Amino acid sequence: MKIGNLEITTPVFLAPMAGVTDTAYCILAQRMGCGLVYSEMVSDQGINFRNERTLEMLKTVPEQRPLAIQLFSGNPERMYKAASFVASLNCCDMIDINMGCPAPKIVRNNEGSALMKDPVLAYEIMCATREAVKDMPVTVKMRKGWDSEHCNVVEMAGLAQKAGLDAIAVHGRTREEFYRGHADWDIIREVKQAVDIPVIGNGDVRTCQDLKNIFERTGCDAVMIGRGAQGNPWIFRRFKEFLFTGVDPGEPSIDERKQVILEHLDMLLRWKGDYIGPREMRKHATWYTHGLYGSASLRQKFNSAVCREDFVKILNDM
Repeated sequence: MKIGNLEITTPVFLAPMAGVTDTAYCILAQRMGCGLVYSEMVSDQGINFRNERTLEMLKTVPEQRPLAIQLFSGNPERMYKAASFVASLNCCDMIDINMGCPAPKIVRNNEGSALMKDPVLAYEIMCATREAVKDMPVTVKMRKGWDSEHCNVVEMAGLAQKAGLDAIAVHGRTREEFYRGHADWDIIREVKQAVDIPVIGNGDVRTCQDLKNIFERTGCDAVMIGRGAQGNPWIFRRFKEFLFTGVDPGEPSIDERKQVILEHLDMLLRWKGDYIGPREMRKHATWYTHGLYGSASLRQKFNSAVCREDFVKILNDM
């Protein structure tokens, strides 16, 4: 498929997730066959003030590509400046606008899914981003709406197309639902029928059968995987093989899980150092081993690990 001028070989993407989709995890997902990865969402104000921690989030490596950088903003002028700066870095292949984050600290600033309540402001931000970014695709990720009384994603998708955006990702839940209940795939189908640009479906896709069902039910052009990919980069290998051969290669072996955990840890050590790296790896290691025999005990052990040797010992004792 194509999003603007960007050609993508596999229509299964890694969703942007704060604290998850950093450089290390994006590389692992790409190795497993993911078609497009997204960064953690990045603040426009952090970029414009050249905040050191924010700028670190914009440092990328070729192994991540193709890569979308996701920005969040509640102000068109700020977004124009931030998007222009990111585009000038040549650090990514696409800019994505966050209109889906439900976190209170985001929505209280009129950012993330709060924009679903203000179509005029949302449209201005989308236009500003499109004006700022000329040579790569600009897309938006949105939710079904703010709450059950305001499910306006079809209207908002029309505004995205009018603003000249190249694709729309739709999470089939309202902000009020956060991640509860079941994603509404029918609303994704309604968006697909309402616009001419590619639509990316998101929500409750964890198995090959789910993947088949969402494509058939919605007619979407691609599928975005969020929580189902936490500690599970193999989902992209499984989905890619299933799409092209109809065969699900199944779960990874215990040995492969161990190998990937250490690969992930080594990348975190390289880019985040001996103190932060192991501590960030704790949650990932817990996700990697979720559902395995003795996973509760493993979680306790991982949460006490402070160096590579600790992780090696835990894995060797599994």
